[in-house]
Amino acid sequence: MRLYGFNNLTKSLSFNIYDVCYAKTNRDQLEYIAYIDSQYSSDRLTNILYKLTDMIGAHVLNVSKQDYEPQGASVAFLISDKSIEREVAAAKAEEEKKSNDTPEIILGHLDKSHITVHTYPEFHPETSIATFRVDIDIETCGHISPLHTLDYLIGSFDSDIITMDYRVRGFTRDVKGRKLFLDHEMASIQDYIDEATLDIYNAQDINVYQANMFHTRLMIKELDLSNYLFNTNAYDLTPDERGVILENLRKEMIEIYSGKNVFHK
Repeated sequence: MRLYGFNNLTKSLSFNIYDVCYAKTNRDQLEYIAYIDSQYSSDRLTNILYKLTDMIGAHVLNVSKQDYEPQGASVAFLISDKSIEREVAAAKAEEEKKSNDTPEIILGHLDKSHITVHTYPEFHPETSIATFRVDIDIETCGHISPLHTLDYLIGSFDSDIITMDYRVRGFTRDVKGRKLFLDHEMASIQDYIDEATLDIYNAQDINVYQANMFHTRLMIKELDLSNYLFNTNAYDLTPDERGVILENLRKEMIEIYSGKNVFHK
């Protein structure tokens, strides 16, 4: 596909991950929050975003990060398309080869691409259920596409429920002047997730193809209780207690997955 000028399409991927945990006592819940803040500090999130930026072929222009009190962290990257930088450098080098009589040419590039990540650990003392949410937003322009980073992002966190929104905005032109509102084939976000990953989750698509808007949500299929107990040993629980905890965990996940109160009226 030959384009005229710069690819002006803006591609936005919003990626939300939820991790659900059983923390029985108030002390356990507070320790869970401290554990999450330690595991997913702004420093670790920054390292994840550096890897993500490299995967999409972008260049980091600026980094801003913050750990909050009493909990949570945020990181923001301002990025640019490496391919555009190469084009600008090549054009500038070509101009330098010309005669000294040639007027000076100033080249510029508007960098509007960015990546942000925010964490939201929380709990409710009456339910003994604690949740951890990560919001990742990747806004790119030009040739950069964030879709190929999905497997890496899913694997970087304990992901019980995942919601993803992808939208392509604006238009670019081919060499004949025809507008292009999408520069790549797109049927579902699931097409960009490894089959082995998809096998672990129940998946649902809600897409608006006419507007180049795509939504996919995933919820883990199988729950191993030992993976969801914080400061509690499964063998110290009775079969009835294990059953109740699993039921409460599943209810919490269903409500997050569906986006509405199903069991809490």
